[in-house]
Amino acid sequence: MDISIILEGILHTVPEDMKLALQSNADILVRWNSLTPIQRNEWICWVTIVKKPETRAEHITRMMEDMNEGKRTPCCWPGCPHRRPEAKKWFKNMDT
Repeated sequence: MDISIILEGILHTVPEDMKLALQSNADILVRWNSLTPIQRNEWICWVTIVKKPETRAEHITRMMEDMNEGKRTPCCWPGCPHRRPEAKKWFKNMDT
């Protein structure tokens, strides 16, 4: 597979900061592209739903570490509230 290709999620697209992180490690990028579209969507939403830039950067770092360990989805995540309406209860003041 071409390592310059970064596959998207089912609802969310990969933002630039995540693309840069994924492109920085060819092994993780291969793992990323082997995830299902739903799994990629969960990572994208988990990173982008936070409000503070510092938290977002922490999520990207943790995503890279977790994927390096073979994890396929974010730990302790109720799921993308944009895809799973029942997950919305875990997010306050969310406009979807």
